[in-house]
Amino acid sequence: MLLPVPDEDGAPFWEYAARGELRMQACAAPDCGELRFPPRPCCPHCQSFESEWRLMSGRGRLWSYVRPHPPLLPAYAAQAPYNVILVELVEDPRIRLAGNLVTAPDAPLDSLDPARLRIGARVHVAFTVQDGVSVPRWLLEKS
Repeated sequence: MLLPVPDEDGAPFWEYAARGELRMQACAAPDCGELRFPPRPCCPHCQSFESEWRLMSGRGRLWSYVRPHPPLLPAYAAQAPYNVILVELVEDPRIRLAGNLVTAPDAPLDSLDPARLRIGARVHVAFTVQDGVSVPRWLLEKS
């Protein structure tokens, strides 16, 4: 499985994920405070280089999804077809994270019935460890 390769700007995201926390980089300039993802050195809104990492609720909604057929990488073949989703965070709908919608944090990528994929569905983050890296996945919220 492909794992993230953290760079200097994104390393804190993965450090917080290892603690089970979803945090987003935010501008720390007094008159801005905008969230930004992916992490980067400069705020795209005010060009400040000041930043902080804010704890998010971990809630969002399914903005888009695909079900790859056939998988392009051999490591994913046994799990195909599976979903790849984009989640917009409740804190800022401009922040969208890619991931997978699964039935449990450690469930296989193909664990969710594709009929349950719905644009707008409410989801929340869960973390699983893959080869020593804690990665976010998404679970449907109970109604």
